[in-house]
Amino acid sequence: MSKKVTLTYDGQPHDFDVHVGSEGEIGFDIRQLRSKTGLVTLDPGYGNTGSCESAITYIDGEKGILRYRGIPIERFAQSPNFIEVAWLLIFGTLPTADEYAEFVVDLRRHANLDEGMKHHFEGFPRNAPPMAILSAMINALSCFYPEVMDVDCTESFLSASARLISKVRTIAAYAYRHSQGRPYIYPDPRLTYVPNFMHMMFSQPYAQYECDDTIRIALNLLLILHADHEQNCSTSTVRMVGSSQANLFASCSAGVSALWGPLHGGANVAVLQMLESIHAGNITPEEYVKLAKDKD
Repeated sequence: MSKKVTLTYDGQPHDFDVHVGSEGEIGFDIRQLRSKTGLVTLDPGYGNTGSCESAITYIDGEKGILRYRGIPIERFAQSPNFIEVAWLLIFGTLPTADEYAEFVVDLRRHANLDEGMKHHFEGFPRNAPPMAILSAMINALSCFYPEVMDVDCTESFLSASARLISKVRTIAAYAYRHSQGRPYIYPDPRLTYVPNFMHMMFSQPYAQYECDDTIRIALNLLLILHADHEQNCSTSTVRMVGSSQANLFASCSAGVSALWGPLHGGANVAVLQMLESIHAGNITPEEYVKLAKDKD
C-alpha cells in the first residue's frame, strides 16, 4: 500500500499519494488537488515542483554528483563520446555496437544543411547574437524537413532527433563563419562528430583543419557535461512548448531562446570569460584553481 500525505483545509482532510524518486527523493502527487479541494498551489519558478517523473538525470551540486540514467558522469570522462551519451539520454541504455554504428551513419547522413537554408545566414548582421541565429535556424528546420513533423510517430521523432543533433553543429559553425566573413565548409562524412564540427568551424577551402586529440577529448567532455541538467529553464521551456504538440525543432528553438537569457546561459559565458582571462594572464589552470581555493 502506497504512503499518503494528508492536507487539511477548512477542517476537511484530503489524501494524496507519496512518490519516491529514483534517488530516494520524496514527492507529493497533487494532480488531483484542484478536483478534490478547489485549491491550487503557488510556486513561481518551479522552485518546489517537479512537472514530471523522470529517470534521466540526477544532480546534487553541493556534493558534486551528476548521473545520467544512473551512471556517474566520471564513467564517461574516461573515454568521452558525446554520441554514446546522447543515445543513452534518449533511449535509456547505452547503445550496442550495431546501434551505435547505425546512429553514427544517421548523423553523417544528416549533417549537411539544405542549400536553401544557407541563404538565411546572409540575412543576419555579422555581429548578430549567436543564440538568436541558432534559435532561428533550428526553427527553420521545420520548413525544410516536414516529413519528420509527426509528433505521434516514434520513427518520425527519432529521425528528427538525429537531424537535430547532427545539423545543430553545422548551424553553429556556419553562424560563426558568417560572423567572420568566411565561406561555409561542407561537413566531411569521414570525420567523427567533434572533429567534423571543428572542420566546419576552422577549415579553409585550401587547407583542412586537423583536430588534435586534446581538442577532441575536451569538446566531447564539454558536450557531455551540458547534455542534460534536470528540469532547468530551457528543459522546462522545451517541455512546455512540446506539450502543445509543436514539432521537435520548434520546441528546441524555444529552449535555445531560454538558454540565451543571462540568468540561465550566463554561466557558460562566465566560464568562457574566465578561460580567456586565464590565457591572457599567462597563468596555468593549476595556479588558477589554487587561487580560487585561497580564502584570503
